[in-house]
Amino acid sequence: MRKAQAKKLPLAPDAKYNDKLVTRFVNNIMWQGKKSVAFEIFYDALDKVAKITNEDGYEIWKKALSNVTPGVEVRSRRIGGATFQIPSEVRPDRKISLSIKWLVRFSRERNGRSMADKLANEIVAAAKGEGGAFKKKEDTHRMAEANKAFSHFKV
Repeated sequence: MRKAQAKKLPLAPDAKYNDKLVTRFVNNIMWQGKKSVAFEIFYDALDKVAKITNEDGYEIWKKALSNVTPGVEVRSRRIGGATFQIPSEVRPDRKISLSIKWLVRFSRERNGRSMADKLANEIVAAAKGEGGAFKKKEDTHRMAEANKAFSHFKV
């Protein structure tokens, strides 16, 4: 256990939308420190989303992100030799992290030509309440609902 909690580094907002959440999302897309490539992928994806839906790509992305944000999750807790899945509310910071990670992960798993295409398709699907990331959220909620009987153990 560390003596003091690690300090959070402040994120710089992105140039186009002036939003820190965009930077956070791009940091999750990024591989091998290639941030400019990640920004290019993200902005291309939003342009494609705008083309597909005939709406503002940035707004659709925000809607998709809120659609895949989980409210509850299950945590393992060992009690008397048995391991129980205990449902607990997700911290606000973790909610955002999970939704970003799921969107990026499921867009990578999609099939398409470029990462921008895959990300655009996953964003559109998530905004509609479909796609892998949305399904993951639904499964997480379903799991918490199924284990509601153990909620009195609280983590």
